[in-house]
Amino acid sequence: MENISIFGVNIDNITLEEATDIVEDFLVQDELKTICTPNTEIVMVAKDDKDLKSIINKSDLVIPDGIGLIYGSRIRKKPLKERVTGFDLSIKLLEIANEKGYRLFLLGGKEKVAKKAGMNILEKYPNVKLVGYHHGYFKGSHIGYKDHEEELNLINSINEAKPDIIFVGLGFPKQEIWIAKNKNRLDGKVIIGNGGTMDILSGDSKRAPEFFQKLGLEWLYRLIKEPSRIKRQMVLPKFMLYILFSKDVIQ
Repeated sequence: MENISIFGVNIDNITLEEATDIVEDFLVQDELKTICTPNTEIVMVAKDDKDLKSIINKSDLVIPDGIGLIYGSRIRKKPLKERVTGFDLSIKLLEIANEKGYRLFLLGGKEKVAKKAGMNILEKYPNVKLVGYHHGYFKGSHIGYKDHEEELNLINSINEAKPDIIFVGLGFPKQEIWIAKNKNRLDGKVIIGNGGTMDILSGDSKRAPEFFQKLGLEWLYRLIKEPSRIKRQMVLPKFMLYILFSKDVIQ
């Protein structure tokens, strides 16, 4: 599988259809496969954080979940095929699970968010086997409490549920850290850090309208809805300046 290196972060150069085929293959294997969903902001953080960069690069599938990554790669003549969002790939996983009867565990979000997301999933995908859910407020590796009793109890609960698919919505970079620290002691076939997907599935948040999605302007929609995000969004023009004026940032 070809990948494009952006600031040393290896992004798989695939379409959503190709990513779907890959995860279908993961689901018939005997080991847990990890999926990372970096957007432009995440890549910019990983640029200066070797540990986070290593976590991303060791993932089994790294999808380009950021329109800035697409535009930047095109400017540097190393084009990524298309944007593949964590939300869209998560929906594909639910469709596969509904067709094949796979088992799903939901981890993340505020109290009751994972449960609400699970109930909504079952309404739309009745053949999915929801085997468990847990909120994201526990002491664990992602916040410096490796092997805390709460983390160990959670891992035992997940393994006892025997999921095929695990959604982890702890937000960046907590979800990436938690998955990396615990993947070797988790049972399952596919684990994906999918950020706010749980909030959208629960109904607590809404995805940007299709108009914004098609233009790759979901970041603008979120900024309009949450002006406090302006500091985080400033990473986008900074990223483009690096692309335009620095050599060898994309290989």
